[in-house]
Amino acid sequence: MRFSCEKSILNDAISVCIHAVASKSSIPALEGLLITADTAVSMCGYNFKTAIQKNFDADITERGSAVINARIFSDIIRKLPDDIIEISVDDRLMTTIKCGVSEFNIMSTSAEEYPDLPSVDSDAGVRISNSVLRDMILRTSFAISDNENKPIHTGSLFEVEDEQLTIVSVDGYRLAIRKAECQNLRHSGFHFVVPGDTLRELSRILPEDDEPTTVCPEQKHALFQFDNTVVTTRLLEGEFLNYRSAVPADQPVKLEIDVKTVIAAVERVSLIISERLKNPVRCLFDEHGLKLSCITALGRSYDEIELVPCPEPIEIGFNNRYLLDALRAVENDTCLLELKSGLSPCVLRPLEGDAFTYLVLPVRLKAGE
Repeated sequence: MRFSCEKSILNDAISVCIHAVASKSSIPALEGLLITADTAVSMCGYNFKTAIQKNFDADITERGSAVINARIFSDIIRKLPDDIIEISVDDRLMTTIKCGVSEFNIMSTSAEEYPDLPSVDSDAGVRISNSVLRDMILRTSFAISDNENKPIHTGSLFEVEDEQLTIVSVDGYRLAIRKAECQNLRHSGFHFVVPGDTLRELSRILPEDDEPTTVCPEQKHALFQFDNTVVTTRLLEGEFLNYRSAVPADQPVKLEIDVKTVIAAVERVSLIISERLKNPVRCLFDEHGLKLSCITALGRSYDEIELVPCPEPIEIGFNNRYLLDALRAVENDTCLLELKSGLSPCVLRPLEGDAFTYLVLPVRLKAGE
């Protein structure tokens, strides 16, 4: 194998694929990047859960493939000057990396020792804009559970009905729902659950443009294809929360709020909260607006903001981080904040439509908190 290309192109491919490389594995080849030179160059990282494959153009003078240790290869390429880099692998699997007067010789591994990637049909799924999908993931992933006792909730539900994609995340304390139009290639409804680790990688590497991502699920794996990149992931199995029944439909109090103003107030009263001192933020909605307060061992904080009067006073407590995560996920300047009582969930919705729904469970308040 022999090819050459600009350092920036090679570095970009490494930065995308290396996050799927196994840090430690009983199969040494999985600690490397599989590089294949054919009509184009393909680079792949795989850890048995997620595979990321990136194709890029290069000047190929000899076809072939090899597995190169990811950490060493990444370090070398990053330190080389911004110039053309030539990579060659001989019959003894000795890899030579040249750039200007710099030269490295490192041993690689045969591509035959690299496990086969899962095969997924790329023609039956859904197509959606890169930027829209990235935004949906970013605005729901905060609510993905990290509790392995309920593995299905360590990922997000993808649900396709007609020409609409819904992404849902839940962790037992909050619920995040985003909806957007898509092109349904199956012309029928389907759903699947994508692991949170895969979604975090996707949010990092998805381009912020309007080119399409094709998402194709099968029984145990799903494929995300975009911008010469293919991400293949194992899907989570189990029964996901019935999110429709989890969102209360009879919230009598609906207040229009300025999102940034509420975020700023919650942040201010949260300044005396720490990892060790996790007392809730107490919110009192009444005829004068919203009064916020918090008491910890450090002291007491208080703030208030003007809101549309609440018909009846409602005092409710929240974990400050959970409330802030939901508020920050709202991209609109204003939204509806829906309440029922101090023991019922708070729900955030858009003023019009149903593009998002965020639910935050309250914390039971105690005297003196």
